[in-house]
Amino acid sequence: MVQWLRAVPIRWRILSIAGLNSAVVVVLAMLIWNGAKVLGSAWDDVRQVRESDKILALLESETSRLQNLIHRYINQPSPDLFAEILLLREAVLGTLTNRAANDPMLSGSVERLEHVTDRFLNGFGELRAVQATITKTYEQQVLGPAREMAGLYSIIEGATGHRDALIWPALGKSREAFTAMLVATNAYYLSRAAASAEDARKNTETIENTIPAMADLADNDLQRMALTRLKARTVALREGMAKLTEQLTIRTELLRNTIDASQAEAIGVIDELSVKMRQREQKAQETFDKTLSAISRRVLSIAVMFLGIILSAGVLIALSIRLPLQQILAAMHAITSGNYDRSVQGTTAKDEVGAMARAVDVFRENAIAKRKTEDELRASKERAESALLELNTAQQNLIDAERLAALGGLVAGVAHEVNNPIGISLTVASSFARRAETFESELRSGPLRRSKLDDFVKSSRDAAQQLVANLHRAGELIQSFKQVAVDRSHAERRQFSLSEATDQIVASLKPVLKKAAITLSVEVPEGLVIDGYPGSYGQILTNLFLNAANHAFADGRSGAISISARARGSDDVEIIFADNGAGMTPDVQRQAFDPFFTTRRNEGGTGLGLHIVYNLVTQQLGGRMMLESRLGQGTTFRIIMPRVARGGSTGGSTSTDQTAADGTSQWPNRTMSST
Repeated sequence: MVQWLRAVPIRWRILSIAGLNSAVVVVLAMLIWNGAKVLGSAWDDVRQVRESDKILALLESETSRLQNLIHRYINQPSPDLFAEILLLREAVLGTLTNRAANDPMLSGSVERLEHVTDRFLNGFGELRAVQATITKTYEQQVLGPAREMAGLYSIIEGATGHRDALIWPALGKSREAFTAMLVATNAYYLSRAAASAEDARKNTETIENTIPAMADLADNDLQRMALTRLKARTVALREGMAKLTEQLTIRTELLRNTIDASQAEAIGVIDELSVKMRQREQKAQETFDKTLSAISRRVLSIAVMFLGIILSAGVLIALSIRLPLQQILAAMHAITSGNYDRSVQGTTAKDEVGAMARAVDVFRENAIAKRKTEDELRASKERAESALLELNTAQQNLIDAERLAALGGLVAGVAHEVNNPIGISLTVASSFARRAETFESELRSGPLRRSKLDDFVKSSRDAAQQLVANLHRAGELIQSFKQVAVDRSHAERRQFSLSEATDQIVASLKPVLKKAAITLSVEVPEGLVIDGYPGSYGQILTNLFLNAANHAFADGRSGAISISARARGSDDVEIIFADNGAGMTPDVQRQAFDPFFTTRRNEGGTGLGLHIVYNLVTQQLGGRMMLESRLGQGTTFRIIMPRVARGGSTGGSTSTDQTAADGTSQWPNRTMSST
């Protein structure tokens, strides 16, 4: 089977697996799509039932709330309650006409619900009419006679001259009964309490019984006329109370038989529909569960069947690829181990692995040819390395010669500078010797005048002062050059004052300053102590100064050079060497630190001055160096070096890359700008 499969290209084998997977996906997708339709239908039934149930719950809540509002309005009418009842009434009607009527689950029962709701809402209209009649009766037939009776009682009391009159006790009893009757009537109107109605009736009877007694005891016509009117108003009040009682009874019956009964019937209809909704929801849920279970079983069975087919095909295809690859791998191991005599198997196969085997066989043949070529290249490499070593030696010799040339220039300059004070001292000493001989001859020839002695003493003192000054100057120059020369030649590490070292180096450079019209200013503060290599520092300043003198101020051009230093944090020192000379072009700046690059090749320039400076700063002193220049506006070298040098003696290395102790490359030390 494996050999038969190898006749088919690997891409078709892999595509067959992809085809089987696609067939599985298609079959499973069809099953899932079909089941999804059934599940969607069942789920739609469940969702519709739940939506219908929400509508029923909303109707039940709204009708119950409407019933409560109607009861509150009947007990305590107010415009706010009435407006709220109207809004809720519209909400109930809207729920019935817009939502329930369009709901397929409730559409068959909406007519019955609307009938019950209409009766419920129409009952509220009748109830309002009855309530308006009750209010009118209470205002006109109860409160109206009561207000007139109160005025009549006041008239009777005013017509009674004093409290000792015979009518006063009966009048007081009647007045108390009237007050109690008003309280009971108001309580009955507001609370519909039967006890309050009974109290109002009894007090009314008391008033009617006291009127004849007061009429017998009246002592003037005003009292008798008022009592006659009071009796008529009492009868009207009793009749109004009776009518009010009748109307309140009608209102109670209407509230109970229309409002509450209709609301109860609506709740009953909603409950019946809710039971039907629950049954339908349960049935839809069962259908949903059965469909989901059937789909799961079908998908699982088909997945297992196709998985077996795919695994079998996959194993066969894997063997048809893996076995030939193992043979190729064994051949590759033999080739890499140097065993070129072992032949590569499977080169006759027509699939991709056979092509790989043929390529490996070609690789084996090339390796045999390569081994022969490597022997020839090895000999050539040895010859090239020997030539490179000789070239490096020559380069190092050039660098050393450049350093010695700078030191030789210093020696010639210092020798010329020291020659002046030594020559002057020699002249003064010779003159002083001749003057001493003359003074000795004058002393021996006879008495010596005081003026002669004073002249000799004065000339001796002047000669001594000139000798001391010039010899002291020569001593300073020799000491400065000695320290610079020792630092340059030994490259020993020691602690040195940056200010003192700078002054010594500047003193050694003054002969060059006298030859050129260059002004030098130094601003190095006291107290900057460096633990490093003063010789390297001197070499750096000397090379920078000579480079400026030869290039920035060529052809005797005048200008100024400034050397300044400052502390940079607690660990570093920044040194700035700046001139206002010719400046550099961007191309020159990019190559300024490269070895053997010079713009004066025809005038004897070696191109190693700035290269040596750069190596000393970055490697021996462990610092970094930046160049900023503009053509015609001068050049500035900015050197930032640690107070404790991190490098060592480079021995003239020309490498421009700095590497840390752990072998990792450090950040670049070289920065140039042409802006």
